[in-house]
Amino acid sequence: MKTKITYLLILLLLTISNLYAEDVTTVEATNNDISENLDLEAVASLFGESKDLEDFEKRLNDPDTQISNLDLNEDGEVDYLRVIETSKNNTHLVTIQAVIEKDQYQDVATIDVEKDNKGETKVQVVGDVYMYGPSYIIEPVYVHPPVIFVFFWGPLYSPWRSPYYWGYYPPYYRPWRPYPTYRYRRNVNVHINVNNSYNHTTVRRSKTSIELQKESRRNDFATKNSDKSFDSRRNGNDKIIKTTENNNEKTTGKKVQKDWKPASEKKVTKPDALGKTSASTKKSEAKNENKIKSEKRNRDNYSKQPARQPNRKPKRMKNRQ
Repeated sequence: MKTKITYLLILLLLTISNLYAEDVTTVEATNNDISENLDLEAVASLFGESKDLEDFEKRLNDPDTQISNLDLNEDGEVDYLRVIETSKNNTHLVTIQAVIEKDQYQDVATIDVEKDNKGETKVQVVGDVYMYGPSYIIEPVYVHPPVIFVFFWGPLYSPWRSPYYWGYYPPYYRPWRPYPTYRYRRNVNVHINVNNSYNHTTVRRSKTSIELQKESRRNDFATKNSDKSFDSRRNGNDKIIKTTENNNEKTTGKKVQKDWKPASEKKVTKPDALGKTSASTKKSEAKNENKIKSEKRNRDNYSKQPARQPNRKPKRMKNRQ
């Protein structure tokens, strides 16, 4: 008997665990705003913790931390993000591209790394205009100088261009399914270094980076899906809001009468089509008024009459014997 009970308990536990596993693996991203699926503050934080660009690319695609939640091609798996670098003098442009198909890439964001005249390195993370709209820029201020700065300005520097492409990925990479945005936000916030500052600005400092980006930008997904651009998504949301507001306004299509009054304030008499009281209505009112007056006169006359004494018959005396 005990063996049967133990067997049933094990079977029940296995069933519950299988149901839970199925529930986890079928979760899909539900937010239409694709810019919500890659937090650029998290990207800036990772960049400051990386030793070089190869390490930075690895951190972006780490299946354990899951910094990205982008699934642009909607194949049910988060897109691999490759890192491409171009440079000119004291300016390095680091480009993050989503690998969406064979020989198809989409710029997601760029990182401008530039040394000014004082020898200080400035960093700006710029969201691609298709993904994040115009002038979405984060300027991180790191609590400690990042080690990656040594990579850019050191004697052993060599440009990094990711060797990975569609169907060919590093051995550590295991694709995962995208999550609903609220779950992604909860997950990614844990990986943002709160000791740094992340200032949002609309001014891009490096003109050289803008020139370099024009030469190397990949926009394959945006070309085929112009309806999913930031402006299209924003305008679409505005239309939905306006339509919802209009649907909430119920109307009969008739104009509201300016001199409208509730029934309690309206007069008893109703005007006819010419705005005059009808003859039948006047006759009825006069009849009612005469009846009221007649009843009042009767009450007055009755009150003036002397009070009548009740008729009392004399009692008969019984003969005494």
